[in-house]
Amino acid sequence: MRRKILESLKNDAHLLLESWRFWARDEQLPPAGRWRIWLFLGGRGAGKTRAGAEWIAGGVIAGKMRRIGLVGATFHDARSVMIEGESGLLSVSPSAEFEPSNRRVLWPNGAVADVISAEEPDYVRGHQFDAVWADEFCKWAEPQAALDMVLMALRLGRDPRMAITTTPRNIKALRDLLAASDVATTRSATAANAPNLAETFLSGLELRFAGTRLGRQELNAELIEDNDAALWRREWIDRVREAPPLTRVVVAVDPPASIAGDECGIVVAGTSEAGDAYVLADRSVGGLSPASWAARVADAYEDFEADSIVAEANQGGDMVKQVLLDALPGAPARLVHATRDKRTRAQPAVALYEQHRVHHAGAFAELEDQMCSYDGEGKSPDRMDALVWALAALFPPVRGGAARVRSLA
Repeated sequence: MRRKILESLKNDAHLLLESWRFWARDEQLPPAGRWRIWLFLGGRGAGKTRAGAEWIAGGVIAGKMRRIGLVGATFHDARSVMIEGESGLLSVSPSAEFEPSNRRVLWPNGAVADVISAEEPDYVRGHQFDAVWADEFCKWAEPQAALDMVLMALRLGRDPRMAITTTPRNIKALRDLLAASDVATTRSATAANAPNLAETFLSGLELRFAGTRLGRQELNAELIEDNDAALWRREWIDRVREAPPLTRVVVAVDPPASIAGDECGIVVAGTSEAGDAYVLADRSVGGLSPASWAARVADAYEDFEADSIVAEANQGGDMVKQVLLDALPGAPARLVHATRDKRTRAQPAVALYEQHRVHHAGAFAELEDQMCSYDGEGKSPDRMDALVWALAALFPPVRGGAARVRSLA
């Protein structure tokens, strides 16, 4: 009898350990009541992916989900995070099988999940689902257009539903979701998931971003209103799926003052025959050595077949010159020196956006957040600085100017 009791307790303990509903925080579970869309707003590392994956896995096991849509910002994002990631579908549903070539996930009970990129809203046509999980909605290039197509496909079964997991950003598509009557919202700060995060990760983010607007958004999952005093307005940013043929492409670099977490701003932009500018990539990165970020600049130069590199040299001019030459010998690179404050230097670039002469070939969330929050005070916005240098190189002043330029050679 005692052995049976112990075995029973052991089985019960194992079931608890395996039970997501037992370990999940309330905000990671679908809300009670009637809703069509569950919107889970979470900070970085708040457990959003695990919540979405468990919702799908649980629905499949219960037989409630048979035709499923998995929508990521890109196919790569959907695969690397939603499916094969540490907290993705394959980790919580071991019986699932991923077929990359067919862009689908299969389960032994016949359930099928189609993997969809939000970059291709028209690809949704012809699909129909009884459940959809959409991840990082605010990173989508055309969030409203892609969401509309997905909702039109959410039409199978008696109660088709959708879960959206994302870090919030102040975009109209998200504000409209929050105001909709059929949307139920849960929120989670990064700190709520501290037991599952490396101490250095959480402490590092808090040290760098605590008390800042970006920290409130990225850590506390708050929807931050754009700064009225900021240089840019969100409505000036025009996103397009792809750029037309370009006559000139530059890689602009705002080097970090140190490697202690500071970002190196790396932005790629070009001009079309019509005279408009297109931002092609934001390759900015933090915490790298000079040789490493210079290699990243070299990769961007080659990937986009750029015509030149422009790098700010106010800090570490000789070092900037040398690491770029080491990474890409003979590249047509130039050093630029700022002679005016950031706000003044940015005004020509701001004017181009206001005139709708600059377009973003994709979604560059971190860059756009810097543009629409920086008011001339506080920490230097590295991504924004690189963007300003890129546009200054593509649209040089006719007379005078804020930057003196000299060749590296």
